[in-house]
Amino acid sequence: MTQLDDIDIQLLNLLQRDATLSNKELSLQLNRSVAAIQERRRRLKEQGYISRIVAILDRKKVDRSLMAFSHVLLTSHTAETLGTFEREVSEFDEVLECMQMTGAYDFILRIAIKDMETYNRFLRNRLATLPNISTVQSFFVLSESKSDTAYKL
Repeated sequence: MTQLDDIDIQLLNLLQRDATLSNKELSLQLNRSVAAIQERRRRLKEQGYISRIVAILDRKKVDRSLMAFSHVLLTSHTAETLGTFEREVSEFDEVLECMQMTGAYDFILRIAIKDMETYNRFLRNRLATLPNISTVQSFFVLSESKSDTAYKL
């Protein structure tokens, strides 16, 4: 994998803010040819610097107003148990992120859902039915002062 140069970093910064920018628009901002920008974009994607390109939706407009962070403790910590939990919870559309953690809990889930009633049904009928769950402790977002998806490069 090649090192990122200043142009690569500038390109990645621009794309993190707006991935819909055309190669022409990027070439004007970076003072490079369209072909050079196109090649850099292709290379950065091939090398895994750009893992995917998505649209970030307003969760309130798509009826996912309630955001929860659920900490999950499992009863067993074998490789099989951990892997099974990760695979099964990854199938839940409500779960946006599943991260294995150090500390008092094994996993933190970021869950986007319609409302508290829907969360309660999700917890009782889906999450709590998974094997080897000991404890689920959930925290609900009251307000959001910063939500960013871009890394400072």
